[in-house]
Amino acid sequence: MDAARQSALKASMLVKKEELEGRLDRITTNVRRGYAADSGERAKEMEDSEVVDALGNEARDEVRKISAALERMEQGSFGVCLACGGAIHDARLEAYPYARHCIDCANEDERAAARPAG
Repeated sequence: MDAARQSALKASMLVKKEELEGRLDRITTNVRRGYAADSGERAKEMEDSEVVDALGNEARDEVRKISAALERMEQGSFGVCLACGGAIHDARLEAYPYARHCIDCANEDERAAARPAG
């Protein structure tokens, strides 16, 4: 990937990371607000909190992936498959910028995960 495309990708990941961190702050504030005294309302709020918590977990996971991709950029290993050492195609990185594996290794991982144990 040329330097200009990588720079643009880095900028978009930084924006996405900032958005996710803002969402996480709002989720944390929402969860800490407490529950209503009414038991019916409290049950609904607790259910909503579980959904919000799941969304927060997804956001935290995506922030970790973005941070790892940015770190690989800094180290000069961005775009290199962690499994085989081959190049990760630009189109894959643009679609999924935190890809750690080339498409062949990612497909092999999926096939291995789908195989029955035994």
